[in-house]
Amino acid sequence: MDRDAAQRAAQTIAEQTLAPDAARNDKEARFSSEAVRALGRAGLLGLTVPASANGAGLGPRAFADVTATLAQADASVAMVYMMHVSATQVIAAAGDMPLPRAALAEIAEGRHLTTLAFSEKGSRSHFWAPVSRAERAGDGVRITAHKSWVTSAGHAQSYVVAAQQPAAAGPTDTTLYLVPGDARGLKVAAPWDGMGLRANASSPMLLEAVDVPADRRLTDDGAGFKAMLEVVLPWFNLGQAAVGLGLCRAAVAATTQHLKQSRFEHMNGVSLGEALPNLRATLAAMQIDADGLAARVDDLCAHLECPGPLTMLRVLESKAAANETAIRVTSAAMRACGGAAFSKVTGIERQFRDAHAGAVMAPTVDQLHDFIGKALLGIPLF
Repeated sequence: MDRDAAQRAAQTIAEQTLAPDAARNDKEARFSSEAVRALGRAGLLGLTVPASANGAGLGPRAFADVTATLAQADASVAMVYMMHVSATQVIAAAGDMPLPRAALAEIAEGRHLTTLAFSEKGSRSHFWAPVSRAERAGDGVRITAHKSWVTSAGHAQSYVVAAQQPAAAGPTDTTLYLVPGDARGLKVAAPWDGMGLRANASSPMLLEAVDVPADRRLTDDGAGFKAMLEVVLPWFNLGQAAVGLGLCRAAVAATTQHLKQSRFEHMNGVSLGEALPNLRATLAAMQIDADGLAARVDDLCAHLECPGPLTMLRVLESKAAANETAIRVTSAAMRACGGAAFSKVTGIERQFRDAHAGAVMAPTVDQLHDFIGKALLGIPLF
């Protein structure tokens, strides 16, 4: 599979599986297992798995293409996918240990969905600082934690879990573990009923004295924080930017269609787009924003492929800019389409809610602005 083939496969899934059910899944807060199976059959769950582990071995550009394509049809599914890929990167970085190797093989075969379980109730959106602490138990550890916002909660085959290491000196002295979905003591704490991204099952999860054997440790003790920032954050923020791009493209397409098809009968059937220059100007601004975000996504991909001194700054900027752009574009679409948007005829109302949900996902836009300001001033981020 190459990048073009991956994008074509994503487009087919978006058209045949995601688009027909997106509105119903959003209304019912229903996780789309059908979408996950389709992604698995198409080889997209293993998109970034190394070729040595029988994956497609593709990089950030293919990931961004696929994620944006999925998001244009259903941002909830795109979020499930980007969390899966972000977690997969941690597993792939764990080295040649038997368990990660076996998990990667299942992911490459399309029969294993994984996700991240970082954020906790006690540290809220500071995902990098879990308050839970692993305790030594035989050759492994035992973890008790209250995780929040776990995408694919109750549906994933594994969870990449962060916890303070047993001898932690502080909240960033963490280790990452791979916890199977059927682990004893792991459970979904509450149903998911959010305002946006309603179909991605982002429920809180409890780990109640979950025993994690030594072979399920994904990083050295204390190296989890480094992996969060250097492995997870770049892929996560790229994925968030691609989701925002997909939402912008969807809003532009829906607004364009509305302005073409909706007509003033008392003005001899002239369309809204023909009659109202202010709406044409709004549509133009939306398109400019979407194209600008596409350029930013492309720039971030280039930085991830060839890292340099500005790479982390671009990583931080990408999610903040994408979240704000998606909110701006979908808000403009709501105004331009008026009652048709508010009555949920166009799908724009769902895109509007999904865009706002992305902005409060850790790291939040406010946190990213603080990090970017610190980076520019030479102040340590943590």
